[in-house]
Amino acid sequence: MTSDFELSLDELRAVARYATEAAQDVLSVFEDAHPGDVRPRAAIEAAREFIDGAPRTRLQRVASMDAHRAAKDAATEAARLAAQAAGDAASAAYLHPIAKAHQVAHILRAAANAARVAEIAEPAAGDRAIERARERATPALIDILRRYPPAPTGRTRAAQLMTALDTALRR
Repeated sequence: MTSDFELSLDELRAVARYATEAAQDVLSVFEDAHPGDVRPRAAIEAAREFIDGAPRTRLQRVASMDAHRAAKDAATEAARLAAQAAGDAASAAYLHPIAKAHQVAHILRAAANAARVAEIAEPAAGDRAIERARERATPALIDILRRYPPAPTGRTRAAQLMTALDTALRR
């Protein structure tokens, strides 16, 4: 893989922190639906280890894949999105420094999924969650995001929320 730009470990930690905060907000949705399944929680814990200064290791990769498998096994859309957000938090340590629009999902999908989970519970809550995600974004995160092309427009509601968040952060 060829790098289009550089991403420092501190920058990767900023992305992981942002994704982890969003994933943590909705983790209970997954755990309420699947109380015995610890895979999403383990992914968030792996992300936190990296955020707290540990090196990127196989732990984040494996925990991310496990959380994404938990998402495939989820009984509801909300539980699926919550598990996927946890997987995204762990995989943020390995964000690729290539200027491809699909990479934006690795930065923003956890927050968009959290907004969709909120919206499932209360229809008007999605837009409010996107606004909170916008407010939570640090200048460093926005700088990283702007190195990538805009998020592709998707057909799912979570993808639409991600595009709305991307647009708001680039203003």
